[in-house]
Amino acid sequence: MTIGVDDDESAFSHLDDSKATEESWLRICSKLKGEVGEVEYRTWLTKIALGPVDGDEITLLLPTRFLRDWVRSQYGDRLSELWNQEVSSIRRVELQVARPGDPTAPTALLLEENPTPATANTPSEPEDTGRTTPEVKSDIVASLDTRFTFDTFVVGKPNEFAYACARRVAEKPSSVGFNPLFLYGGVGLGKTHLMHAIGAELLQRGNVSVAYMSAEKFMYRFIAAIRSQSTMEFKEQLRSVDVLMIDDLQFLIGKDNTQEEFFHTFNALVDAGRQIVVSADKSPSDLSGLEDRLRTRLGCGMVADIHATTFELRISILEAKAAASGVVVPAKVLEFLAHKITSNVRELEGALNRLIAHANLFGRPVTLEATQDVLHDILKAHDRRVTIEEIQKKVAEHWNIRLTDMSSARRARAVARPRQVAMYLAKQLTSRSLPEIGRKFGNRDHTTVMHAVSRVAELMERDAAFAEDVELMRRMLES
Repeated sequence: MTIGVDDDESAFSHLDDSKATEESWLRICSKLKGEVGEVEYRTWLTKIALGPVDGDEITLLLPTRFLRDWVRSQYGDRLSELWNQEVSSIRRVELQVARPGDPTAPTALLLEENPTPATANTPSEPEDTGRTTPEVKSDIVASLDTRFTFDTFVVGKPNEFAYACARRVAEKPSSVGFNPLFLYGGVGLGKTHLMHAIGAELLQRGNVSVAYMSAEKFMYRFIAAIRSQSTMEFKEQLRSVDVLMIDDLQFLIGKDNTQEEFFHTFNALVDAGRQIVVSADKSPSDLSGLEDRLRTRLGCGMVADIHATTFELRISILEAKAAASGVVVPAKVLEFLAHKITSNVRELEGALNRLIAHANLFGRPVTLEATQDVLHDILKAHDRRVTIEEIQKKVAEHWNIRLTDMSSARRARAVARPRQVAMYLAKQLTSRSLPEIGRKFGNRDHTTVMHAVSRVAELMERDAAFAEDVELMRRMLES
């Protein structure tokens, strides 16, 4: 691209004199530095080199395509004005990417703090290939975990929307309405799994460059680039990828300079039609420590929430994990874990992994007793004081009745039996008196509670399956 300037008839008569050209360039350098400031000067302008003069056109050389385009858009007009002021016969300023060994590249002058003649491309300058080299990419991008694919992601109601959005992005990056894709939810609910799955799917197809890193690593790499005065290389590496994925964006809260850099990277990629995927623990509107302009841009694409897991989803996750391990894990154990560990899928899977490892190492079957013994520390961390309300809720969930049935007048066996079990457990696991327990169950008389306790104890002696169900409930509530 050529940048035109106004013609001025007062000009140097011999622009091909290299010394005169270099002196003009030095004065332009000095003016630029005074105008933009030292930080901006060092960041963007130190790699410009003086190229050849051809009639009324002068060429400025830059080491990379990205830097050429940036200088052209941000400083092109001012460079034209300054050259026209220095040498009025200059009518055009051409910005080009210099390549090693290019015979047209003469001895050039770099914009440095103390400019001295140098070649346009030193051995340390990378050749512009139009894409990030694998060596460079590995330096800034975290590895994708091959275990985290769409096939290994267990889909349920709490995460089905986020899963569908992730599949859409993996199949058609930069789809309208899906750029950026913002995934949010609590710890251990599957955000990182979906991001790795997107990356794996895209890389499997080939011809797509994918960059994945945590927000923390983004910040540290940006700081390192500033210290080593290599911010341009860092910027170009990230802005040359087809898909950029940043995990745990909330880490950037309070880090204004890194936020600004990410904002500019975000804009550059979206404007170029590249895909961005971001995850955080809250929605964009709730990330109060981020700049308003960044929160607005993050919310302009597709925002997908991953809700807390349900009991059914936790069971599905555990069943899939147990099946892949090859170890027989009884359904009662899986139910016990799904009831006890409810907030974090990572912790849930970790608990099952410990059980499986214990079974493999010692050759012992997985039982409820062994589970309580092996996972005593995890279970202890989840200990809470048992209340009658909690007992009612757990029993209602287990026998699939409404919570209101615990205090209703319904006497059908499908309702009455679980209600009796809840009364029995309330007597066993709390310090409440019989009248107090009765009041919690629809103001029933204490004799009704006594009858429920004795009836459940009698049934447990006669029916092993029923006794196992009650024991499971007791363990889940007591452990």
